[in-house]
Amino acid sequence: MLNCIAVDDEPLALNLLEDNISKLSYLKLVATCSDAFEATKVLEENTIDLMFIDIQMPGLTGLEFIKSLAKKPMVILLTAYKQYALDSYDLDVVDYLLKPVALDRFMKACNKAKVLYDLKNSKQQLFHKPVVDYFFQYVDYSQLKILFSDIVWIEGLGDYIKIHLKSSNKPLVIRNTIKAMEDDLPSSKFIRIHKSYIISIDSITAT
Repeated sequence: MLNCIAVDDEPLALNLLEDNISKLSYLKLVATCSDAFEATKVLEENTIDLMFIDIQMPGLTGLEFIKSLAKKPMVILLTAYKQYALDSYDLDVVDYLLKPVALDRFMKACNKAKVLYDLKNSKQQLFHKPVVDYFFQYVDYSQLKILFSDIVWIEGLGDYIKIHLKSSNKPLVIRNTIKAMEDDLPSSKFIRIHKSYIISIDSITAT
């Protein structure tokens, strides 16, 4: 869901914009504003993902307002004038719509904003993906949590493996194969040095 605001000093244009926004399920209209000063207050008090804004407005034009923002949402410009198109692209707007805006053209611009929004969020989720530093293995009919950092080396014994731990003098004997274990362990932390042995890279003291 994209939180959006609509900014236009013409009441009829603002009503039409509000109606068009209501037709798209992924848009949530947070506020309508008649000028840039009202919009400033809304942006300060809410998280806004997308702003629809007219260019020709009293006091502060849409372009001037966008330039004034230190942190700006995605922007779709709406105007009756073609001559500002070049200036708008310098501001990295999502789209530039000429009034009167046909519904299909409006939807195309919004869909573009949705794709950009989803792409940005997916990158953020990937960047903030939690680092897993453990795994679970069945030992004596229960699942045991094993930390990667606790493993010294692993020995393969056919259908079984022995996991030698820093925290225990007795290795864990688990029904598993050395190949399956190798696939489950992060290659940045472990290395297979023999068909039957995997060692922790951090445990290597000499080569």
